[in-house]
Amino acid sequence: MNYLAHIYLARYSDEAMLGALLGDFVKPGADGQFSAVTQAEILIHRKVDTFTDSHPVVLAAKSLFDGPGRRYSGILLDVFYDHVLARRWARYSEVPLAEFIAGFYATLGRHAAVLPPKLAELAPYMIEQDWLGSYQSYAGVDRAVRRISTRLSKNGDVMRAALDDLERHAAAIAGGFDAFFPELITFVESQRHERQ
Repeated sequence: MNYLAHIYLARYSDEAMLGALLGDFVKPGADGQFSAVTQAEILIHRKVDTFTDSHPVVLAAKSLFDGPGRRYSGILLDVFYDHVLARRWARYSEVPLAEFIAGFYATLGRHAAVLPPKLAELAPYMIEQDWLGSYQSYAGVDRAVRRISTRLSKNGDVMRAALDDLERHAAAIAGGFDAFFPELITFVESQRHERQ
């Protein structure tokens, strides 16, 4: 799961959504500076990643990628799943997507002082370029993957080439998301229930 899905799964509070995003930006054990809710969501973020990476639907989707690009299939699927979620948003939320995203961007602004350096650097671009809103179009997926590929020390071209496989199998992967995502929601709810 990428940013939008993680934030959606923690939509019950601003602190939770912040933690859901921070899971990609803080190292395990380095989250003591945040509220208990934010810390809990950082941990759930990591459990979401583990659940996702080992789920049969996701493993089947990864197998659709050929050659060296398969190595980056998890990253491409994370971004594409945000696209599918954005396109099917009304199935999962009564709050319109644009309103949800605007609220989250405001949350980032209110918590700017506690953001780790890498996120503090990215947040203005995320907001200005509306990364979360851009997932509504496939062009936004393409831009996000290309942006990520520039941060690789090598093989960015291999990741970009794997976009061909993603586009070729987009319908099958989106169908898998429809089976997988409700299971993920149930998993996250059970993790939260266990922590109470």
